[in-house]
Formats: sequence, structure tokens, C-alpha cells
Amino acid sequence: MENKTQEEASTIRVSSLTCIDLANTNLHQSAVSLKQACLDCGFFYVKNHGISEELKDEAFEQSKKFFALPLEEKMKVLRNENNRGYSPVFDQILDPENQVDGDYKESFFIGIEDFKDDPHGDTPFYGPNLWPDSGWQATMENYHQEALRVCKTIAKLLALALDLEADYFDKPEILGNPIAVMRLVHYEGVSDPSKGIFGCGAHSDFGMMTLLGTDSVMGLQICKDKEAKPRKWEYVPSIKGAYIVNLGDLLERWSNGIFKSTLHRVLGNGQERYSIPFFVEPSHDCLVECLPTCQSENKPPKYPAIKCSTYLTQRYQQSHVDLSIYKQI
Repeated sequence: MENKTQEEASTIRVSSLTCIDLANTNLHQSAVSLKQACLDCGFFYVKNHGISEELKDEAFEQSKKFFALPLEEKMKVLRNENNRGYSPVFDQILDPENQVDGDYKESFFIGIEDFKDDPHGDTPFYGPNLWPDSGWQATMENYHQEALRVCKTIAKLLALALDLEADYFDKPEILGNPIAVMRLVHYEGVSDPSKGIFGCGAHSDFGMMTLLGTDSVMGLQICKDKEAKPRKWEYVPSIKGAYIVNLGDLLERWSNGIFKSTLHRVLGNGQERYSIPFFVEPSHDCLVECLPTCQSENKPPKYPAIKCSTYLTQRYQQSHVDLSIYKQI
């Protein structure tokens, strides 16, 4: 952690990101703008998405009420093997080289509600949700449905930007039966990079894309060039009425590295901060391999094909503590 002072000094500005208007009927124009954003850094905003401010506010309000509960109440819905439920502070460590204990955040995972007759009932990342006794299930399910709808709209633009048919990602094996997880997150505002303490350590997201709803508290930073030494971090502000979107590692693999899955982190500034990232991955059985439009004789595939569930399982196991540790408490 000897480079922390130098690294922090390189956080010099607020990032300027492209904003995509999802109400624009000129899909080609939107796809061109989106492609440039994906080539630049893999982060952008979307507006006119159709998610009402009332629904978003209600989801955030219910989130705050849950995290205000005593720890023993929250631990009654501790996350399970399918990553549903409550994740305590330090449950995840995303940047082990630079973090001491783990992420200084607590969160709650909510996925697509599956039932016993669902064919994916016995596979990782599918299964019933854990619901606290707070009456928030209807709000969270509504928000989940709306966020997934928006992500599928963005997926059409991503397909066009990659010279594919607009409905390419709508296939049953991709987003026809996706792994889609919303995560309520609470940061207490504690960070001290010189001591390896971060709200959320530097990382790239695992899946296809993330739709991020935030409050007005600054904290999210991106590093457009992860190879730079020292890394240069830029703040990403929230824009009222807009969502932040970033690409994940699976889309970088799909696109043969053409589109970027960018490093990002969260630094606390003493203020509590709440966010709702919505992670979208393809179906459990989807084989993620280089897209036909992203390879050529001179540019062969950089990454080997891998099944979605295999990749996600590896990443989750690497970044979360073993659940057995909580049985010892």
C-alpha cells in the first residue's frame, strides 16, 4: 500500500460521460453514441428510461429502513448459497492487494423470484429470494422488473453497436432467461486508502452490464486505464433522472476486448451513501465466446469460451467470505 498517497493525488477531476437518450427513436444514432462510450471507458448514463422517480424513491426508502435495523435482525436473512439475502460489512473483498479487511459496506441481494417447478431451481444464482419482515417485497419486485426492462433495451443498442441484429441478446440462452440481481447497498462513509479501507475496493463487474441507481452523495470513482501507474481516478456524479450504466467482464470477453469493463471503486467521505446496482448476466448455461463480428483472421479470440455459471461462480467465490464463517459467530 506504499503508493496510496501518490494514487490519491491522481484523483483530479469529475468524469464527463456520454448520456444516452433511450427515448430516441433513431436507434442507429443512439448505437453510434453508445459504441463510442463503450470504446472510451465502458461507463455512460441513460435517461428517459421509464423508471418512475416515485418507484426509485420508494426502493431507496425501504432500503434505508432495512439497513437501520439492528444487526441481529438483518442476520436473520443472511445470504445463502444462491447469493440471496443480507451481506454484512466485510463480507466481500474486491481488491485484496490493497484492502485490509474487505469492503466497508453492507448489502442485500434480490434476484428473479424462482419457484419449485423452475428448471433452474437447483443451479447457482437461481432460486427463491429471502424477504425480511418489512413489507417491501412488492416494491422490490416491481423495481427489479423495471430495471430488467431497461437493461434489455440497452442490450439492443449494444447489439447494434457490435454490428449484430438488435435482438441478438434476446435469445433464450442469453437474456431470455437471465441471471439478474439487484443489490441494495449501504455505505457508512468510512474510507482511508492509506490504511487499506475502502467503501468498495477497485474492481470490474463480473457480468454483462450494471444499471446503477444512486443517491446524491459522491463516492463512485472510475479508472479508465487500469494499466496506468499510478492509476488515475475520476469521480462519477449522479444526475437526477438518469442512471449510470457500466459494462461487465463477460461483455468484454464477448466483444474480444473491444468494449471495456472498467475498474471502479467507492470512497466514503464521512456521509452515509446508498445505491442500487442491478447486475445483468446471461442465462446460467450460456456459453460466452467471442462474437462473430468481433473476430477476424488478424484478430483471433483473446479469451477462451466459458459457461456463464462457471465464470460467475469463480468470481463470487474469490470475492466473498465463506458462509461457514458466520456459523462460528
